[in-house]
Amino acid sequence: MAAFILFGKYSADALKGIRAKRTAKGDDFIKKFGGKVNSSYTLLGEEDLVFIVDFPNTEQAMRASIALSKLTGILFSTSPAVSVEVFDKMVTKI
Repeated sequence: MAAFILFGKYSADALKGIRAKRTAKGDDFIKKFGGKVNSSYTLLGEEDLVFIVDFPNTEQAMRASIALSKLTGILFSTSPAVSVEVFDKMVTKI
């Protein structure tokens, strides 16, 4: 499994739908695409939400990101992530 960061930005319509039930539905939706939510946070600033998620591959992460946007009206930006430990090993080989 690979780690991905999903940053979410609420649209005006998405704000109207904020509910704990929708959050649970989003977590279930991520599982449907083979993902596992490690943690999620609300933010102040340019982004409103962040999810740290494991997916089997980039395709599943992209599909889940698009499907979540369609489901919730929240605009998601998804990026792959590498742990600092893995990164440190990568750069020692350069």
